[in-house]
Amino acid sequence: MILSMTGFGKAVKVFNNKKITVEIKSLNSKQVDMSVRLPQVYHVIELDLRNKIATALQRGKIDVVVFVEANENTTPISINVPMLKQYKEQLTTMAKELEISLPDDWYATLLRLPDALKNEVNNTEVTDEELQAVKDCVDDAIAGLTEFRAQEGERLKTFFEEKIEAIQQLLNEVPQYEGVRVEKIKARIMESLAKLENIKVDNNRFEQELIFYIEKLDITEEKIRLQNHLNYFLDTLNNGSGQGKKLGFISQEMGREINTTGSKANEAELQKVVVRMKDHLEQIKEQVLNVL
Repeated sequence: MILSMTGFGKAVKVFNNKKITVEIKSLNSKQVDMSVRLPQVYHVIELDLRNKIATALQRGKIDVVVFVEANENTTPISINVPMLKQYKEQLTTMAKELEISLPDDWYATLLRLPDALKNEVNNTEVTDEELQAVKDCVDDAIAGLTEFRAQEGERLKTFFEEKIEAIQQLLNEVPQYEGVRVEKIKARIMESLAKLENIKVDNNRFEQELIFYIEKLDITEEKIRLQNHLNYFLDTLNNGSGQGKKLGFISQEMGREINTTGSKANEAELQKVVVRMKDHLEQIKEQVLNVL
């Protein structure tokens, strides 16, 4: 099966009087590019969480948010004024240095920042059991995201199969234009020679040169290699895991054979077939970037 790099997972776990929520979002990226936001009291396990998530998700631009709140309003909440004061000073300094405008709504901006609100949930020391609860919640969010990726992967698989089949059908059309193409090339050369006055043509030599010229335009090898690439693409699609990079390499090789076929075409209808192949292939290349 194939997995998409795009996904979203969310998990909620209640521990004593706390409600722990983990949200993980991933988009396509060549490597692991991770951003983790979590309460200060949980920073002791940040490295463990990063390693856990990176191992499970392998690739992607990954955003992780962990936040905790009082369960059923059992804990008094107040605005963390000292923290907001520091935030405002830093934002003001940053705005001056970057020459950008300050927020229009300070209240909304500051209250969205981490630890803007304080309560017993944020101030009490955490136990090993609570840290394990956070890790378990992250595991559940990873599982949800992986399921999302699998669903998107099935959609991508269907898309790729349709596009490969479309290219296959176009490849099957190529032979019907090859015989006509040779005759057209021969007729065009004969017509050009006929326009030359006082020129005698050695028919044997002419046939030899014509055969040599047509051999240079032969696309048999290109057709065979393209067929092999189509088969290899489908085989890779249906076997193994983490096929994104490999599918990208195969699609590049397919592009080379299609481009070479186009450069040798010398026939209008065959050129149209090549253009349609390129169109399907470009759609494949675009979506391959989303495959894990």
